[in-house]
Amino acid sequence: VQLQASGGGLVQTGGSPRLSCAASERTFSAYGWGWFRQAPGKEREFVAAIDWSGGNTLYANSVKGRFTISRDTAKNTVALQMNSLRPEDTAVYYCAASVVVTATAHEYNYWGQGTLVTVSS
Repeated sequence: VQLQASGGGLVQTGGSPRLSCAASERTFSAYGWGWFRQAPGKEREFVAAIDWSGGNTLYANSVKGRFTISRDTAKNTVALQMNSLRPEDTAVYYCAASVVVTATAHEYNYWGQGTLVTVSS
């Protein structure tokens, strides 16, 4: 079982990259998905989550109104559209899968390898 995140890179302040995460198995269509991030020297923090149907989402206050999480069940992928990026958004972004939609990292059973997003000022 693998989650593969992609889409990171170097972007300018105000940029709008889109991260994507693909699961290797169709069973993940029944899972909730989440995005977390870890900045240098800081703990991993919750960013956004979406339930199995795509009808319920959660966002951290720091990204609410700027980031949008979505999923494509047919393709077994989840995306994080990031808008109006700020230097403080610089971090390694991780996708994860859970049987529930939650902001709590330890409730996620499967994790991707992370993709680095660097926002230049």
